Amino acid sequence: MTLPTSLAVRRFAPAGLPSGPPVLLVHGFASDGHIDWVSTGWPAALTASGRAVVVPDLPGHGSSPAPADATPQAVVKELASAVGEVSEVDVVGYSLGARLAWELPAVLPVRRLVLAGISPHEPFGAVDVEAALAFAGGGKLPADPLTAAISRMITAPGRDPVALAHCIEGLRREPFAPRVGTLTVPTRFVAGRDDPISQGIESLVPLVPGSDLLLVPGDHGGALRGFPFRTAALTFLDTP
Repeated sequence: MTLPTSLAVRRFAPAGLPSGPPVLLVHGFASDGHIDWVSTGWPAALTASGRAVVVPDLPGHGSSPAPADATPQAVVKELASAVGEVSEVDVVGYSLGARLAWELPAVLPVRRLVLAGISPHEPFGAVDVEAALAFAGGGKLPADPLTAAISRMITAPGRDPVALAHCIEGLRREPFAPRVGTLTVPTRFVAGRDDPISQGIESLVPLVPGSDLLLVPGDHGGALRGFPFRTAALTFLDTP
């Protein structure tokens, strides 16, 4: 059963009988479910293998409205509502989606988890949100390289800078602080070899018993779009 959610959600059904639990795909910051997942062929590959697929747009992203509460705790509850009542679900998260997916086993019966392109630190902690919004309003590009990069991301065509800035503020209120014992489900970490965002990802592996890490070609965007990442994830999800 699908529970009420404010998120825009795309749902894809397998052509035949299901071969496993549904798969939730959680996209990255300043993107949406279509850009990260649909356009790169993930639902098509998963439904061909017998999986139902759930692809939401995060709050303030894509077709989803700006959130009243953008903290990770609130967003994770919205993601759980988007999935609905299931006996099991597999989850693939990329970048911000992986950071949020880290919290999902606390509210969903996650069977297997793929965390890709994830930073082991809170990436938004040093962002000057006011400076980014000033740039969005026609001001100068911030001198700080991180804030400048975020400023460009939130002002790209089709994006809502105010909603995305609100999301950053929510993430800053609950910084990512991974600890041993938080995750106990089978987990695979994936990162692009040339991805600066996920630098240090190997430090997360000892925190999750039995997890592994696979490095694939590409930087942050290239790894997401590359076939090796999808192969690494789907092979892991197909393991009984």
